[in-house]
Amino acid sequence: MTEATSRGARSSLERRGIVVGVDGSDQSYCALAWAAREARQRRVPLHVVTAYTVPVFAASSMDAGYATLDDAVIREGAEAVLEQAVARVKGMDVEVLGSVETGDAAGVLLELSEQAELVVVGTRGRGGFMGRLLGSVSSAVPAHAKCPSVTIPLSCASRLEGVDIEPPKTKDIPVRPEDVERVVLVGVDGSEQARAATLVAAEQASRWGLPLRVVCALPPFTGSLAWVPAPLDREALYADIKAQLDAGVAWLSSHFPGLRITGEVQDGAPVELLIEATGKVELLVMGTRGRGGFAGMLLGSTSQGVLHHARGPVMVVPDVYDPRLEDRKNFGSLPDEG
Repeated sequence: MTEATSRGARSSLERRGIVVGVDGSDQSYCALAWAAREARQRRVPLHVVTAYTVPVFAASSMDAGYATLDDAVIREGAEAVLEQAVARVKGMDVEVLGSVETGDAAGVLLELSEQAELVVVGTRGRGGFMGRLLGSVSSAVPAHAKCPSVTIPLSCASRLEGVDIEPPKTKDIPVRPEDVERVVLVGVDGSEQARAATLVAAEQASRWGLPLRVVCALPPFTGSLAWVPAPLDREALYADIKAQLDAGVAWLSSHFPGLRITGEVQDGAPVELLIEATGKVELLVMGTRGRGGFAGMLLGSTSQGVLHHARGPVMVVPDVYDPRLEDRKNFGSLPDEG
């Protein structure tokens, strides 16, 4: 069933569906395809939304004031984009709600995120809905959304159902569907927020029937770590982190007893490891903040680097309280935690 509405569609989101932003670009169609598959998997409505603003420019005549473009003309264009997007997912056995919104694209998505269970965006778009990506929209949504958000790069078009789009030509080797490991990966750094992200990642892995891999990065001893005197210290640190990571996996398994969960400590720069992983796994999950090691300063250096260069879907989980975190202390903690 398809229902085209404007702001009235927001009341329908009491059912906590999935929101996806479209603007007619290939990037947004990739996001649409991923979101439609996910809505079908979760059996929830898909809210397809496009947004526009009416440009205001200084009048060129001697008269003071400003001139505006005709709102009706711009809205007609937005409605055409919406109709084309809705038509693309018509046969995917999912309830579709469509709406044209007025206002800043990032603001529209963030407002909708208060009711949705997931917001999906592409990594770039044209100027109308998702322009300046990765700029205002794809940085603002992961950083400030009230629900998890997923960013879909154009480079993973060949991995998506119903997408007939030629991936962009880059110097990177294209990601082939057969080279993608059927696993969900989540990055952790011992922070409370990263733990919350592992719970969401475990839910997603369970929903897809895939194993979950929990990864903690151990960066090279440079900069602030250059004072560490000997390789033995690094080996001891590695062993300590691995032990605590295993404890974290045990805690997670207590909440998801039927899910296959493994933990790994990997050597290398967090951004590089995560970017490489995006081309090899079904989904990478990160938190919005951390203690600086793996997912710190989001949306700062780590997350910006990952989102700018990801070759596969990336889910960012907001910093929200989860009662399941209460018993985490019973399973141990990372060395520097209080």
